[in-house]
Amino acid sequence: MCLQYLIKQKKIIFSLILLVILLISFFIFNKALKNENVYFPKLNDNKDYYIEDFSLPELFTNEKLSIKQLLEKKDFSIVNIWASWCVPCEKENSFLISLSNFDNLQIIGVNYKDRNKNAKSFLNKFGNPFNYNLVDANGTTSIILGAYGVPETFLINKNKKILLKIIGPINNNHLNEINSIIKK
Repeated sequence: MCLQYLIKQKKIIFSLILLVILLISFFIFNKALKNENVYFPKLNDNKDYYIEDFSLPELFTNEKLSIKQLLEKKDFSIVNIWASWCVPCEKENSFLISLSNFDNLQIIGVNYKDRNKNAKSFLNKFGNPFNYNLVDANGTTSIILGAYGVPETFLINKNKKILLKIIGPINNNHLNEINSIIKK
């Protein structure tokens, strides 16, 4: 009788320990799922971020162009990382086209891990908002730039200072924010 009682007590203790471990695991995973896991440099923490110089081939001419030289041509530049296989890039293209009407702003596309044929077809279908379209065939330059995916957009002044970083597709709120920055 005593042996049966001890076995029963061990089963109860084991069950309680297992239940506590499961509850703790549940709360840890639940908390982790609720945390926002978007990691990118904060551009509004009173630090200045500057774009590093790089050269990439242009989509239509295959001429190597330096981002530093391109940025010096206008007061402000949008550098938009995009791809033909990116569905959100289709949605933001009309917003980029509307930005191309600003006089002191140029739009530089960085085509990310794409086939030139597909990129050109995309631009023919949806319109080409870009003054220049650079090709980042292996994606390395975009990663060095600080991109985590496509689309991503940087507003940069002619001194190569990053004024704004947009993760995901541009929308009306972003247009207003960009407009207020370049009108200052």
